[in-house]
Amino acid sequence: MALRCLLPIWVCPQTPHRYPLAGLDRRRVVSAWECSSSSSSAASVTAVEGDGPELKKPSDEMGLVQEAKSVAFHRDLSMLPKPLSANSLYSSAGDDSKVRISFQGIPGAYSETAALEAYPNCETVPCEHFETAFQAVELWLVDKAVLPIENSVGGSIHRNYDLLLRHRLHIVQEVHLHVNHCLLGVPGVNKEEIKCVLSHPQALDQCVNSLNDLGIQRISAKDTATAAQTVASSGKKDVGAIASVRAANIYGLDILAENIQDDANNVTRFLILAREPMIPRTDRPYKTSIVFSLEEGPGVLFKALAVFALRSINLSKIESRPQRRRPLRVVDGSNNGSAKSFDYLFYIDFEASMAEIRAQHALGHLQEFTSFIRVLGCYPMDLVR
Repeated sequence: MALRCLLPIWVCPQTPHRYPLAGLDRRRVVSAWECSSSSSSAASVTAVEGDGPELKKPSDEMGLVQEAKSVAFHRDLSMLPKPLSANSLYSSAGDDSKVRISFQGIPGAYSETAALEAYPNCETVPCEHFETAFQAVELWLVDKAVLPIENSVGGSIHRNYDLLLRHRLHIVQEVHLHVNHCLLGVPGVNKEEIKCVLSHPQALDQCVNSLNDLGIQRISAKDTATAAQTVASSGKKDVGAIASVRAANIYGLDILAENIQDDANNVTRFLILAREPMIPRTDRPYKTSIVFSLEEGPGVLFKALAVFALRSINLSKIESRPQRRRPLRVVDGSNNGSAKSFDYLFYIDFEASMAEIRAQHALGHLQEFTSFIRVLGCYPMDLVR
């Protein structure tokens, strides 16, 4: 406030001087600077709005009032809420009573089971397509989405890898769900009476041996939960479904046989996605997922993977997908000709947190060989319990 008082004197002097302070009364300037150091707001107002040039010092009574207010203000600070820390943000994720998670399918789908595995008290929101589940998060209709990404028997779900790149959601968690394929039928029927069975094509392929032993015909359905719903609606005794225990409970079907999959160790890996990334930590094992494309040149893929080996970072997953926008790359060949090859995107999961210096240095080193790179998420590893 005192500077505003001095500004007309400095900028518009009566007579020109080489130095602004040359024609001013030294006592007047010292008095002004003393005013600027005062803590009294009343003195500041007097300096700006007063009629005369004299700057009055605050009275002792005013000083006591200001000191009393200052003490009261500092006492009120103890009543203010403490700022959030990283621990506060991390611990709040455990309260899942209000979390809404979208999934592809209808109630009873394995994706819904994975969502409940991650957030037991969450509200699940069924969606017709995987794309719709992503859009529900982007439009703030739900908080998170669950997405199956690979199966220990069927392999990677490639279209879902494409969705990870197409949308800007972040992986915040992974869930490994042990698949328990059950043969379901209407109440009161025996499994010997089943002549045909409905289920998702992948579920049917995973139960080929068991279905052949029973002599059951296989019919494809949109997903396992839809198959269970169809059987329950039809009421036919000779039609069964392959679905989960949860689907049997929801649609009132009997479980005629459990674990009919050919491979007992059948596991599907799901990803939980959110609008905001998770804050990386180092207090537990973390995994980081990235996608990148490489520059042209011999041995570039080897050099890209070596940046992790040099820092003792384990790679748990590598997947390649042709780029849709530029599927073919022209490569110089012999005999003055040229050859065309696919231009790939590489999806990699490595076991390190982005909070670790070695992970940061690895990605910095990787950028030397890439034309594009994106971190899809850094999240806690789903450990075997």
